[in-house]
Amino acid sequence: MPTISANGIDVFYETHGAGEPLLLVMGINAQLIHWPPELVGRLVDVGFQVIAFDNRDMGKTTWFEGKRAPSTRSLFSRRMLGLPVTTPYTLSDMANDGLGLLTALGIDSAHVVGASMGGMIAQQMAIQAPERVRTLTSIMSHTGERRHFAADPRALSALMGSTPDNAEDAGERVLQLMRTIGSPGLGRTDDDYRLLGSTAYTRGFNPPGFKRQLAAIVSSGSRDAGLSRLEIPTLVIHGTVDPLVLPAGGKHTAAIVPGAKLMLLEGMGHDLPVQKHAEIVAAVQELAGL
Repeated sequence: MPTISANGIDVFYETHGAGEPLLLVMGINAQLIHWPPELVGRLVDVGFQVIAFDNRDMGKTTWFEGKRAPSTRSLFSRRMLGLPVTTPYTLSDMANDGLGLLTALGIDSAHVVGASMGGMIAQQMAIQAPERVRTLTSIMSHTGERRHFAADPRALSALMGSTPDNAEDAGERVLQLMRTIGSPGLGRTDDDYRLLGSTAYTRGFNPPGFKRQLAAIVSSGSRDAGLSRLEIPTLVIHGTVDPLVLPAGGKHTAAIVPGAKLMLLEGMGHDLPVQKHAEIVAAVQELAGL
């Protein structure tokens, strides 16, 4: 699949199927391969042209090498105190990447589905260019309000864990991460997680990029004001046992966006388990009116 110039960077993307355009926006430290292929396939089957891409600083999209992010301690302490933080880029820049990709592909507007950090980027896309977002689906995300950065300490520790030195170590790290933040009893096999981690490592693993993406999340502030003015059909999906972005974050998002529908998926953690795909796709399909 090709790389295309968008918003001043080179964005790697894939398209699947034909129909109404739907842009998938992935989360922190993740690549387009982290979208479960079964979920993509179901979206194609119900009538979407699915577009997935690597966010900046990850995978095969432009890396911002040499741009230093603030230390994690400084980043969070200043954010919690309400002090400004200077970062290489913000979620607004990342939203412009998604919008720029649509422009480069000749797409005026699309349904936008984002997961975790991708949900935050999708929200920002809707705020910045509501005329270009047909529907908004925010999955396991929050609005950037300070109180919603609270998480289970074990989940935060797993996310911020040691940096792997090779593909095999990367596979083990993903396995341990998903055992901590994933859906209990609903996950993939251990070998699946190991393969995903090792493949991502080989394809485009970028530890400094993870730090810059984290800085973008923490420094970007609350989106409550912008979200409260949206007039876009919106769906908020959240797992009831998500330890990384607590369910309160999803509930608050749905409460802020006028007319938003909240879908709480029982037993789902901070992942997209196959067992929940039918419900997720049916809800996105209904939102889009397909």
